[in-house]
Amino acid sequence: MTAQQLLTYDAFVRNAAADPAVVGLVLKGSQAHNGTVTRYSDHDLYVVVADDARTDLTRFAGHRSADLDLVIVTLSEFRGAGVPEWERYALARGQVVLDRLDGGIARVLADCARLDADEAFRASAEWLDAYANSLLRSLKNDRDARVLAARLDAADSMRFLLELLFALDRRPRPYNKYLEWELARYPLPGWDTGALLHAVDRISATGDVSLQRHLFTLVEDAARAAGHGDVLDAWGDDLAVMRPQ
Repeated sequence: MTAQQLLTYDAFVRNAAADPAVVGLVLKGSQAHNGTVTRYSDHDLYVVVADDARTDLTRFAGHRSADLDLVIVTLSEFRGAGVPEWERYALARGQVVLDRLDGGIARVLADCARLDADEAFRASAEWLDAYANSLLRSLKNDRDARVLAARLDAADSMRFLLELLFALDRRPRPYNKYLEWELARYPLPGWDTGALLHAVDRISATGDVSLQRHLFTLVEDAARAAGHGDVLDAWGDDLAVMRPQ
């Protein structure tokens, strides 16, 4: 079989599954999100190789084509620092194609899907502060008739808000492409998905000041319930600007 023939998704999976050096295969991206595949969708595949094993498949590391993108890592890398933080959501919703570790590959994906309590608490505190900062900037720019600046800061605040809400639920934030998919299947506790998406959409597009302030009241309640009152109180008198007038 030629290299070109090997580098179709189905052919590569067959060959990788027959290679004892390969201990796991994980499909991520659109192909792992039911209902999101289009005619442009390729296959994004993690290939996990046993530590110190030798395999001819490593020559395809970094391969990218219209059909198949490959990431080839050792087992130690897959379990640890070899997987970058921005890949966490992709792996959290990845599909196990091969697992020679009696569920070990699946457990790595499960770990990606769930932030530990301390990590989630620290992250949510940081995202809350970032959200409040951009919200306040937007409101002050609107007050001062800086229309574009107000709208841009409002859009920035929605990015930080989503990071915050998912961190509060101990989950990595989905990529924008999968936000609606994720919330339709795994809603955020305590939040109305339709209302939240409407607010994010409208605030990002228009910088709607009254909606920003209304949304902040909901965020403030959730943040204080999660133990982040000190982060909010550090904003002092500016809290009055963020709340409904």
